[in-house]
Amino acid sequence: MTEIKLYLEPAVVLFYTRIASAVGIPLEQALADALFKLAGELSLESLREPE
Repeated sequence: MTEIKLYLEPAVVLFYTRIASAVGIPLEQALADALFKLAGELSLESLREPE
């Protein structure tokens, strides 16, 4: 895997820290999972036929 440095607003860090804590995973994993899900959703949206 490639390591990437991100700069996040304190509120974003707090939000994902709480989520990570609630499900028992590290903050980094919660952020990676959220970004992966968003990438998938954006990819599907880009493939959708225009209306």
